[in-house]
Amino acid sequence: MSAKSIDKIMTGVLYAVAGIIVLLLAGLLGYILFQGLPHVSWHFLTSPAKSFEAGGGIGIQLFNSFYLLLLSMLISVPLALGAGIYLAEYARDNWLTDVIRTAIEILSSLPSVVVGLFGFLVFVLQFGFGFSILSGALALTMFNLPLLTRNVEDSLRQVGFAQREAGLALGLSRWETVIHVVIPEALPGILTGMILGAGRVFGEAAALIYTAGQSAPALNFADWNPLDIASPLNPFRPAETLAVHIWKINSEGIQPDAAAVSAGASAVLIIAVLAFNVLARWGGNRLYKRMTAG
Repeated sequence: MSAKSIDKIMTGVLYAVAGIIVLLLAGLLGYILFQGLPHVSWHFLTSPAKSFEAGGGIGIQLFNSFYLLLLSMLISVPLALGAGIYLAEYARDNWLTDVIRTAIEILSSLPSVVVGLFGFLVFVLQFGFGFSILSGALALTMFNLPLLTRNVEDSLRQVGFAQREAGLALGLSRWETVIHVVIPEALPGILTGMILGAGRVFGEAAALIYTAGQSAPALNFADWNPLDIASPLNPFRPAETLAVHIWKINSEGIQPDAAAVSAGASAVLIIAVLAFNVLARWGGNRLYKRMTAG
């Protein structure tokens, strides 16, 4: 058999494998959406959950998910930017830098349940934050920070060295070159990685079971005092997120319509994660064209 025939066969095998993966993904997503979308309505998205009667919704859990995501990104994004800029622009290639990069790789591969147990021991017990949104946000920061840092470093390293030389030749300092030349060029890749990281955090459950808690107390959305336990802005209250709610109602089975609520909540979660991915691609491409005049 000729090399050309072997190449065609192997190319066909690769296309077949890719097609099988796409079909499996499409089938999984289609099944979840087909089962869940009929149960999704405005009442379902805004009403609170009910424990022993049918007709509950996911309003509080959905709000908790977005609020916890916001707090987590507010903590992790500045840290990831600082660490990524240091590793890409200022860190020397020595054993210390290798140790830092190895630690980042190890942390990024840890299972989320391990991060959750770490958050339980440190933030919930040692720091005394209890089961709260703050504990969950800090745990998700530990979960998401290594990936964000690596994404920022890789995006900055993809910027050509000639652009750095051009900035220095214009009389800019090294820091001004990084801020005004390198980061704007790398911003689309950084933004894409952060949006994808947000989608990953939004669907996380295991780490939040041990940190944010498994209860969703009644909230008064007219109370914006962050120190009030009934206020939705209170970072020290327990908060059951959407992903945790799906796990909880399937494990406890105390709702008469648990299957319908689980299917509807799963569909909403899938749509949100898909929206994050679409937003990452659209926003990254649009920002790249805008900043490069392409």
